[in-house]
Amino acid sequence: MFTTISDLTPSPTAGVTGAADAGLLPLARRADGLVGSVIDSSTSLLAGQKHDIVRFAMGAPAPDVTPWETFRDLAGDVYDASSFTYGATEGEPVLLDQLAKYTADKAEPVDLDRTVITTGGMQGLDLAFKLFVDPGDLVVVESPTYTNGSGTALSYGADLLEVPMDADGLDVDRLESLVAEAGRVPKAIYTIPNFQNPSGVTLSHERRLRLIELARRWGSIIVDDDPYGLLRFAGEDVPSFPQLMGDDPLLYSVRTFSKILAPGLRVGWVTADARLRQLLINSKQAMDTCTNVPNQHVVAEFLRRGGLDEHLAGLRVQYRTRKEAMQEAIAEHLGDRVRTTDPEGGSSSG
Repeated sequence: MFTTISDLTPSPTAGVTGAADAGLLPLARRADGLVGSVIDSSTSLLAGQKHDIVRFAMGAPAPDVTPWETFRDLAGDVYDASSFTYGATEGEPVLLDQLAKYTADKAEPVDLDRTVITTGGMQGLDLAFKLFVDPGDLVVVESPTYTNGSGTALSYGADLLEVPMDADGLDVDRLESLVAEAGRVPKAIYTIPNFQNPSGVTLSHERRLRLIELARRWGSIIVDDDPYGLLRFAGEDVPSFPQLMGDDPLLYSVRTFSKILAPGLRVGWVTADARLRQLLINSKQAMDTCTNVPNQHVVAEFLRRGGLDEHLAGLRVQYRTRKEAMQEAIAEHLGDRVRTTDPEGGSSSG
């Protein structure tokens, strides 16, 4: 007998709906949209297990390639009294400065007038849907997609329009026809363009251009969630949405250190139209005041010492090796009973 995560994870509203109906809990209408995350719930479930587990649920760096010893040593060097007080909501100046320096010669240089440090990529998504989505607005999502992203849109009352994918990513032609059938244009288009979670496929250059064309025609925000873009280990780079769109106000990009350093750091960043920066700050102040200050200092020092490029190079080798080992195991044990994609990048938790 198999036990699924859903069997062990209570519904987010379990025990609440009846009480609310009885008038005991005056929940806001938006509470119905707080569907929770089976992915995140699996972490709690697995934490209680005592036997060895290969975790396929989370797209997290494998523990043995996380530079935790370096982080520990850096903490001893950089922590002082300023690391343990409130920080600037937009991000610690030292981290913003190092992020701008690191990316200055990269494909996506960070413009500090358009950047806010976030508590991981998830807060970047929450801020996006908080700013752009009203209850009842149409939001396009890939099918399948990262359920935390779609769940966040639902928490702000979005109506989801699921668009199928193929080997080239989101089917943009199908998107156009589905929008026509819906009879209204989307407020936002949520996409994971590189090594998509969970499919592993990458949105082609041609489709990125077509998606931009549609977004501009409809006036839709492209929520560009790209946690894996720096982890390409095969194939050719595809121009990113920031490269293709520049400072277009319809682009909102979410980035994170979770997949390239460690998810427990909870440090990421977003870039958006410069006119939105103060609104992003205001919105974040209503959430958590500031991102974890000690961890921002550690990440800043890691960048300052120039360790990220070497670390990324090592990750790419490791993840390619692990992907190939997985493909060999699937071929040996499952044969033609399953179909798989062939990701050209991304992270591994195994």
